[in-house]
Amino acid sequence: MEDLHHPVIEKAILCGLSAGVFSQEENATEATLDELEALLETAGGQCAAKVLQNRPAPDPHSFLGEGKVQEIRELLEATEANLVIFDNELSPSQNRALEKMTGVPVMDRSALILDIFAQRAKTREGRLQVELAQYQYLLPRLTGMWTHLERQEGSIGTRGPGETQLETDRRLIRRRITRLEEELLEVRRVRAVQRERRIKNSVPVVALVGYTNAGKSTLLNRFTGAGIPANNRLFDTLDTTTRQLSVSDTLDVLLSDTVGFIAKLPHHLVEAFKATLEELEYADLLIHVIDSADPEREAHIAVVDKLIAQLAKPGIPVIECYNKADLVEEDDIPRGENRIAVSARDGSGLEDLLKLVEQNLERGLHHAVFLLPYTMGGMVETLHDQARVLNTEYTPEGIQVEAICDEAIYGKLRQYVK
Repeated sequence: MEDLHHPVIEKAILCGLSAGVFSQEENATEATLDELEALLETAGGQCAAKVLQNRPAPDPHSFLGEGKVQEIRELLEATEANLVIFDNELSPSQNRALEKMTGVPVMDRSALILDIFAQRAKTREGRLQVELAQYQYLLPRLTGMWTHLERQEGSIGTRGPGETQLETDRRLIRRRITRLEEELLEVRRVRAVQRERRIKNSVPVVALVGYTNAGKSTLLNRFTGAGIPANNRLFDTLDTTTRQLSVSDTLDVLLSDTVGFIAKLPHHLVEAFKATLEELEYADLLIHVIDSADPEREAHIAVVDKLIAQLAKPGIPVIECYNKADLVEEDDIPRGENRIAVSARDGSGLEDLLKLVEQNLERGLHHAVFLLPYTMGGMVETLHDQARVLNTEYTPEGIQVEAICDEAIYGKLRQYVK
C-alpha cells in the first residue's frame, strides 16, 4: 500500500530531438531540456535521465529512430523510471508508437504544462481555461486511448462497442468544449463590465508580464502586500491577481500579475488563456519583468516580446524591469530609456520603478488646477468622466478642480487654469 506521507514520485526520462527540418523553436536543446526538468519538478516528478538526439529529420514512425528508442528502454530499466516526456510536440500517432515501443506512458511538453496548469488553477476562470485546453489537447488523441483499452480488455473489436464508445466520447467532449467556451465568454463579459467601470473611474491598469519564474509575484507582493505565494517554481501564478497600488500622491493604478510566458507554449494554451492574458489588451502600461541572472535571458526576452506583440495593444509603453539585479554584476544589465534594475527580494530600485511608472502614465497629460464659473457645473461631470479628478472645492470665486487631463480637455479649459 502507498505510504500517504511519502507519495510515489514519478521518475521520468526526458527526451528531445534537434532536427535540421525543425525551426529553432521546435528544436530541443540542452537548455530546453533543463527547462523541461524544471517543469517536471514543478509537476512533482523527478528526472532520471536526459536523452538528446540529433538527426536531419524525425523518424516518421518512432520520431527518434529505433536505436535511440532501444537506448531509452534500457535507461527505463536501469533507472526504474516509469514515464517518458518529450520536449518536442508529438503527434497522436507518434505518441502511440512510442508508448508501444517503450511500454510506459509517453507525454510531450504540452501535456506536462497542462498537468501543471491543472494543479495550479485556483479560480473558476482558471479552472475553466485549463479544462478547455485539456479537452482540446485530448480530442485528437482519443483514438489512441481507445486502442490502448482494447489491448487491455482484449474483447472490444475495432467496429464493436469500442467504436461506438469512441464516437460517444468525441461527441461528449465536443459538447463540453462548446459549453466551456460559452462559460468563458460569460466570464469575459463580466470582466468587460468591470473594466468599463474601471475606465470610467479612470484608474490606469499596469500589467506585469515576463517569462515564467522571473519574479512577477514577488514584485506584486512587495508593492501591494497581495500575499501571493511566490515560490521558485515555474507557473506558480495561473490566475490574474489585481491589486490597487498608490504610485504617488496623485496617482493610483491597478497592478495585474499575469501567467508567466514560456517558450513552446502550445497554441491552444495561448488560445485558452486569452481570458487571463486579456488584461494585456486593456493595460495602459506593461512592466516586462526579466530575470537578470537567467543564463537564457536574451532568448526568454525574445519569447515575451513576441507574445506582447501578439496580445497587447499596439504602441503600448513597456518598461523593461531587470529583476534579481542583486545576483549579477552592474555591467550585466543594459541601460537606457524605460529600463531599470531592481531586486524585488531586497527592495532596491523599487522607488525608481514607481517614478518610471508615473512618468509613462502621465506622459502627454496635464496636471492643472481649473477655476470654473458656477455656470459651467456640467464641465465638472465631464472632468470626472474623462480625466482624473484629484480634488474639487466649491469656493466663492467658483468651482476649483485639480485634475490630470489629456491635451483635448486641457485645450478646452486652458483659460480657466488657476
